[in-house]
Amino acid sequence: MTALNIILISIIQGITEFLPISSSGHLILLPALSNLADQGQTADVAAHIGTLAAVLLYLRNDLALMTTSILSPHKTEKASRHLVKLLFLASLPVILVGLAIEILSPSILRLAITVALANITFAGWLYWADRQPVSYILHKNDDSYDWLQLTPQQAIFIGFAQVAALIPGASRSGVTMTMARQLGLDRLSAARFSLLLSIPVIIAAAVLKIVGLITAETKPDISGLAAIACLSFICALGAIRWMMSWLTTANFTIFVLYRLALGTLLLSLILAGFIS
Repeated sequence: MTALNIILISIIQGITEFLPISSSGHLILLPALSNLADQGQTADVAAHIGTLAAVLLYLRNDLALMTTSILSPHKTEKASRHLVKLLFLASLPVILVGLAIEILSPSILRLAITVALANITFAGWLYWADRQPVSYILHKNDDSYDWLQLTPQQAIFIGFAQVAALIPGASRSGVTMTMARQLGLDRLSAARFSLLLSIPVIIAAAVLKIVGLITAETKPDISGLAAIACLSFICALGAIRWMMSWLTTANFTIFVLYRLALGTLLLSLILAGFIS
């Protein structure tokens, strides 16, 4: 694994994992847009370890309260126990469907045209949901509210929406933030809930790939994988902090414009024959 491979994989995975711009879409397109070989599952696992460490560090206080609520339910606030329930309900659909797709046909959607169209389509949904959240669907007023006011029914809505993130280019974080905004959450709460939701999904994806690597006979590049994990951690933590700071005073439009530009560029390259 070359230094260029390590740097590109780490930057792409680290920055795009939690921003609503699709990490898997970028990683799938890396070999198509360059002469670099596909990063492979071992590099994916290393990058996931780095991004997982970043989100665990950023959300350490929330996770500590949630862990205490599980171990000592009578000594914690009801809000923490409620949040654990919401995360379980919102994570279950995508984990089950993702496992089924991985077993039945893991490459069925890994096409460049899929990534391009998904970026454009889901960018439009994010823009609409961010500007006109329809909180009245499950909430009786049109005011934004925070994540602790989510109901189990709303968490299930977000969970089923997250299944769409299995389409490369859709963006897991983008889909969850979009649905959260559509249900009326304020922008920071939507982003924070999306970060929490990423934890079980990243763990499940990493475990699934590790199981596949157990039977592999190839010898991993330990130093290269360690470098990917460390660089992904740094990039992911920086991206999370920037995004949360940005959403304090701004909206999701910058991410919408980026995804529209990326999708349009990819379509142009596909039509021109540069990407198959």
